[in-house]
Amino acid sequence: MILKKLLLLFFIIFLFNQNLNSLEITQIKAEGYFRGEHNRSAHFLSEVSAIGAVELENKYTFSGGLSIGITLIDTGINAFTKINYSPFLNLPLSFSVSYIYNGLLEYQTHTHSVFPLISYNADRAGISIGTNFRFSRFFGEKPQFESVFSFYGYFNFIKNDVLTLGIGLGNFNDFFAKNLGALSYYLNAEIQLNDNWQIINQIELMQSGMDGLSATFFGMAFRIGVKYTW
Repeated sequence: MILKKLLLLFFIIFLFNQNLNSLEITQIKAEGYFRGEHNRSAHFLSEVSAIGAVELENKYTFSGGLSIGITLIDTGINAFTKINYSPFLNLPLSFSVSYIYNGLLEYQTHTHSVFPLISYNADRAGISIGTNFRFSRFFGEKPQFESVFSFYGYFNFIKNDVLTLGIGLGNFNDFFAKNLGALSYYLNAEIQLNDNWQIINQIELMQSGMDGLSATFFGMAFRIGVKYTW
């Protein structure tokens, strides 16, 4: 199953450009952060993550990351690889495909997602919409398939060369494409120290369920990290 999804990503790379080696590297990013979470299911969760990205010709971005989370009773391993294509120079519209892996080792639970997405990411506001094609396997049983509508939107109250401050709402991030009712509300703050270094802060409130009778507060998390760009 994993091999098939990786082959799909390599095929998409080939369609983007048959001679990627000749393209100029326009930007490289490296990001690392610590995340602490308390929720009604696993109680306390600590997580360490690393993400890297390479941009070619201001159009193609190849990124990937690894995250390891530990609760009081289990260990979670999450990883992703992503291809993003931005065809327009003056329009912040992009198309991407991700492969996401989520695993709980103690429970022999493994989830594989292929996640196509279309995004409009302007400085002040943006939105991303896609579908999560997810295969889940529990205790070695036959994989179960689901397709889940996914979205994320944000609005920045402040956006300048030093500070970005805004809010967001959605049911996915780089490492997780969750169920439709598993919403997260974000308060995001990014501080630009210089041309290369950036500090990332985020507070997340998690909700389970979408309507008035089923919606319930699930947990909260805090993330802090740094990003280096060159």
